[in-house]
Amino acid sequence: MIRILLILFILALIAAVVLGLALMRRASKARNPVLENPREILKRRYAAGEIDEDEYFRRMSGLSQDW
Repeated sequence: MIRILLILFILALIAAVVLGLALMRRASKARNPVLENPREILKRRYAAGEIDEDEYFRRMSGLSQDW
């Protein structure tokens, strides 16, 4: 009986550690979002109608220049 309880306790402990690590990983991703590519942002803004075609091409050519 004690062996079964010990095994269950160890399994619960392992599950708690794995769950804790998964939650910490998810929280760190939420705090450090992946930065979007500037070209993708421009494409999205153009598609949404936030900027017109001239503004889109002007900004896209600015991104293409080597500074």
